Amino acid sequence: MGTLSPRHQHQPMSMWPAMPDWSDLVTRLESMSPWTPLDSHMIRVEEHLGEGRYTLRAELPGVDPGKEIDISVRDGQLTITAERSEQKSEGTRSEFHYGSFYRSMPLPSGAQEGDIDATYADGILTVTVPVADRPSAERHVEIKTSGGGDDATS
Repeated sequence: MGTLSPRHQHQPMSMWPAMPDWSDLVTRLESMSPWTPLDSHMIRVEEHLGEGRYTLRAELPGVDPGKEIDISVRDGQLTITAERSEQKSEGTRSEFHYGSFYRSMPLPSGAQEGDIDATYADGILTVTVPVADRPSAERHVEIKTSGGGDDATS
């Protein structure tokens, strides 16, 4: 009598269906900032770093840059938020579009946060940040000890 290969051996059937793999959803949720509203939409961006300048271009068509876009910088993070609200009326029919948008990007090392410039044209927001060509000087920190007596020379 012959033996069956491992792939032909009987596999016990479970009375419970296989559970879906939730790891992808968990990873996405963990990557979201705790301040990101779940109903907000991410702003599509492209970045470029070169020639002493960091440039970020963001797609924001149909918004009023003076009223509906906010750019802020905190702790090395550049954050863009936008709120779109538009209403069209034709006779007895009206239609509206609205939504909030959010994107936060880390600034590169050496970014000069006080010199950020932003322009808006043809639905594209362009944010430029000067970046220092050379990193800041290395600084050594003195270690202070507390207590009396000899430290390590005993």
